[in-house]
Amino acid sequence: MADKIKVTLVKSTIGAVPKNKRIVEALGLHKPGQSRELPNNAATLGAVRKVAHLVKVEEI
Repeated sequence: MADKIKVTLVKSTIGAVPKNKRIVEALGLHKPGQSRELPNNAATLGAVRKVAHLVKVEEI
């Protein structure tokens, strides 16, 4: 298992549920196409799973 994951916002949060908007913002993503390298741990993977329809995930 990789140490980090790369999370990319592929869909806009316009029209998304407010809870999902807050999760995406907590991941550090603001604009579509923006990517962040985050630690591969249970907290991050849980947040990513909640907004899986808005983001793309790659192992680094």
